[in-house]
Amino acid sequence: MAGPAFRAAAVRVRVPATSANLGPGFDALGLALGLYDDVVVRVADAGLHIDIAGEGGETLPRDESHLLVRSLRTAFDLLGGQPRGLEIVCANRIPHGRGMGSSSAAICAGIVAARAVTIGAEARLDDTALLELATEIEGHPDNVAACLLGGFTLSWMESGAARAIRMEPAASVVPVVFVPGKPVLTETARGLLPRTVPHVDAAANAGRAALLVEALTRRPELLLPATEDRLHQDYRAPAMPESAALVERLRADGVPAVISGAGPTVMALADADTADKVEALAGNDWAANRLSLDLQGASVLPLAT
Repeated sequence: MAGPAFRAAAVRVRVPATSANLGPGFDALGLALGLYDDVVVRVADAGLHIDIAGEGGETLPRDESHLLVRSLRTAFDLLGGQPRGLEIVCANRIPHGRGMGSSSAAICAGIVAARAVTIGAEARLDDTALLELATEIEGHPDNVAACLLGGFTLSWMESGAARAIRMEPAASVVPVVFVPGKPVLTETARGLLPRTVPHVDAAANAGRAALLVEALTRRPELLLPATEDRLHQDYRAPAMPESAALVERLRADGVPAVISGAGPTVMALADADTADKVEALAGNDWAANRLSLDLQGASVLPLAT
C-alpha cells in the first residue's frame, strides 16, 4: 500500500502559550495566551535538520529526541508513513519549565504541522483526532486543548478519549504573567500532591470551578472568589515558595492570581484599567508580561506573515 504524499512547500504553524488549572480547575480548565512559538516544517530529500532560536535555543536537542520531532513522527505514523527527510525551524518564545504550556505547544505544533504538510490528511486526522493524539503524547488534555482550540477550554477524559469544549473568555480580561528566573519540573510539582484530599476541600473546589466558568466568560467581577483553590497550590508551595507568596500577596490586594499550570509562573487576571498597576506589583525578581487572550489556537499561517 502506497504511503502518504507530502507537499513540496514548507508549512508554518503558530501555537499559543497556555495556562492550565486557573486555580480550582485542576487538570480541566485552560486558557490560551497571546505568546507564541512559530515552527516551519519542510519535507526534504533525506535526513533531519533542526534550527532553534529563542527559548531553549542552547539546550534543546536537535535530533529525534526533540519533543516536536517525536510528535511529528507520531502523527506521520498515524497518517500512513514517514517522509524521507525533514527540515525544521523553531522560533520559541514560550518559557520552558515555567507552567506556560511549552511542552503542549511543541506537541501541538508537531501534529498540526504533520497534518498540514501531508496531502489529504484532514480526512484521517480531524480536529477531534488531533486532540486525542495530543493528549496521548502529553498525558493530560488541559493544556493541549487550550493550545489547539484557543480561548477558554474545559477538557475531560471519556472512555479513555480526550474531549474538550471551547468557551469565549470575556474580552475585558487581561492576563498578566509573572515569570521567575528558575524553572520547576512538572514531575516535581505533581509529586507533592497527596493521593487523597478532604471532602470539604473537594466540594469547595467543585463550586469554585463552576463559578470560574461564569466569571471568566461573563462576569469577571467574580474572578477573585472564582479562582480560589484548595486542591493543588498549597501542596505545591514548598517547591515554589516565592510564587506562593506572590499569589498570596496579590490576592490580599484583591487581584485574582493563581499558579499557572504546575508553576512557578504566577498569572493574574486583570482588566484594562488595572493591568498596568498589577504588572508593577511583583518587583524586580519577576519578568512581568501583560498578554492578550489568544482566540485562534494552533494555526497554519502563510510563511511571509
